[in-house]
Amino acid sequence: MSHRARTWLRFGIVRRYPFDLAAVSVGAVVAYLLVTRFGTESELRLFAMVPLVLFLPGYAFVSTLFPTDKRRANRTAATAAEARPRGIDVTERMGLAFVLSLAIAPVIVLVLPVTDWGLTAASITAALALVTVVFAQLGVVRRVRTPDTERFTVAPIRSLGRLRSANVTLSSVVLVIAIGAAVSALFIGVLLPVSAGGYTELALYSETEDGELVAGEFPSEVAPGTSIPVTVAIENHERAQQDYTVVIQEQTLEDDAVVERAELQRFNTTVADGATARNERSVTPTAGAGETVRISVLLYHDEPPATPTNENAAEETHFWVNVTEG
Repeated sequence: MSHRARTWLRFGIVRRYPFDLAAVSVGAVVAYLLVTRFGTESELRLFAMVPLVLFLPGYAFVSTLFPTDKRRANRTAATAAEARPRGIDVTERMGLAFVLSLAIAPVIVLVLPVTDWGLTAASITAALALVTVVFAQLGVVRRVRTPDTERFTVAPIRSLGRLRSANVTLSSVVLVIAIGAAVSALFIGVLLPVSAGGYTELALYSETEDGELVAGEFPSEVAPGTSIPVTVAIENHERAQQDYTVVIQEQTLEDDAVVERAELQRFNTTVADGATARNERSVTPTAGAGETVRISVLLYHDEPPATPTNENAAEETHFWVNVTEG
């Protein structure tokens, strides 16, 4: 074989490479790069993640399953078996792409925690991109091996002309509605929380003898004047740096109503977006022997009101302690 023939063969393979699967593969890689390069506050990262979760892996998988186009009515076949459609049309292909993408993503989320990569935004994006590229290449192999007369090809102008001349079926209408509903649900569930703002998490931890922080393991009884070590954790998901004020109160309750409150401590802290601040404190109840009190930790943005309560706090958590006779 001459050099010219080998060159023509190489370029022939490139020319036969399906444009849509090439775009899907490149789109998956670009989405992975955007998600891993930009922070959580970037809108570009969000819009890159949407097609990677909602469409690209499903389209690649559908291309592997159905490399052929739907047989049109003007095609004839020698046998009844050959006369049955062997592929799917564009509308069905797009609908299955959305459905299969929504099925692939949960499987990846379930598998990643048991692997060395763990469940992170980077690992989920990498897994989705890898699955998309692998299925796309399998789809390329199957489509190239399909005869030219039956192979599915992307030709927008020809597809539009075919759509105008074809009768719209009920299944096509249902698929279009399903696709629109899926996209609308995604944007409502993902974009609206972003525009509505973030949130802050408040938690209390105690320290074990091994120095490990655990939640909810505080002593239920202490002697008068005994200090209780407490670690106050504030996790900022407000998409901006926040200034917080924490008020620690000792509260006496009767019939589920606070009848007496005493401020034990107050401190300020600034937490960057996506960061967690941990403050180690020693809380000493002032109640008399034999009393049971509630230790409430109240979190406020900026300065608290004149009378801090559990009801007017942005976040609150508490634990109960009984002051013994000694």
